[in-house]
Amino acid sequence: MTGDVPARLGADGVVALLKERGLGPFTGVPCSFLGPVISCLQAEHPDDYVICGNEGEAVAIAAGARLAGRRPVVILQNSGLGNAVNPLTSLCHTLRLPVLLLVTWRGRPGQPDEPQHELMGAITPEMLTAMRIRNEVLPATLPELAVRLDAALAHMAATGLPFAFIVPKGAIAPGPASEPAGPDPRAHLMGRAEAIGEVTRAMDPATLLVATTGKTARELERDFDRPENLYVVGSMGCASSVALGVAMHASGRPVAVLDGDGAALMRLEAMAAIGRETGRLARPFLHVLLDNEAYESTGGQPTASAGVDFCAVATASGYRSVADVADAEHLRAAVRRAQDEGGAQLIRVRIRSGSDPGLGRPALRPPQSAARFMEVLAP
Repeated sequence: MTGDVPARLGADGVVALLKERGLGPFTGVPCSFLGPVISCLQAEHPDDYVICGNEGEAVAIAAGARLAGRRPVVILQNSGLGNAVNPLTSLCHTLRLPVLLLVTWRGRPGQPDEPQHELMGAITPEMLTAMRIRNEVLPATLPELAVRLDAALAHMAATGLPFAFIVPKGAIAPGPASEPAGPDPRAHLMGRAEAIGEVTRAMDPATLLVATTGKTARELERDFDRPENLYVVGSMGCASSVALGVAMHASGRPVAVLDGDGAALMRLEAMAAIGRETGRLARPFLHVLLDNEAYESTGGQPTASAGVDFCAVATASGYRSVADVADAEHLRAAVRRAQDEGGAQLIRVRIRSGSDPGLGRPALRPPQSAARFMEVLAP
């Protein structure tokens, strides 16, 4: 299992075949391996594609669609299988609600990938099998896919259980580059790296800073690396909860987390815990939510953040104060005010999409980042 699978399947052909077989709606969380399929769905079948905050939600929505007589498809990265285990095993299996899964195979043995995909990549087929989900690698041609798709549908009809196609890197050919519909309405906003810089320069230098996975952590390390930073690699959505655990047990130190809109939506329940548990903390807990309304690391697919009032959620969850900013001056002022006031503070920062195309991977390996951070906290 070495090298990428040749890109033989066009996204439009795959979507057309799935639709011909009566499949849909499509729900899920993006992965770049299936980016062209998602783009095709958004362009050609927007009413049949549901953006989800996490993979478990996608499976549950699909289960509801199956109850209503549809034949749903769930799209997810294999790292998101962890989020989907409960609804796949205790909902779909228990109620015998078959859903078709398209699971990408990041970290496939023999193919270099990021560290957070190594373990899940090694166990993806076995994990699906352990959940009694029949699975096979996505065929490389449309005629082969048609045959195996019919077999998958027959299996689901006979057993009432899900079926998964595992999608290797390169199995889906890149789609044509889309032309912008017009001027970018967010072009005047700060980029993520600029916003990170404003936060780090405005905050108390003693602040323990936790950064969410993806380009946020990579830009923070590149531009403002220091021992007080923790770069959360993988575990999307968990950075704010990690920061809460640090804040509850690292007495005397202000804590901040750099979060993203997709990550926050994936674990929105974290805000309830932050509001509840930081109420008794006098020192600051700064929750900076960098919102570009996109899953940028997987190809820029939209999140559902445009319709979410994160500040209202934070207020209802018990945060001491909130701010919604869209420029450097107001961001700096909000950071200083939040750290002066103490307690849980949410700052939603409206930013544009895009990043340095030459942005590299973190130089510090995840265990080294954690060990260095722990040394800072050691008594």
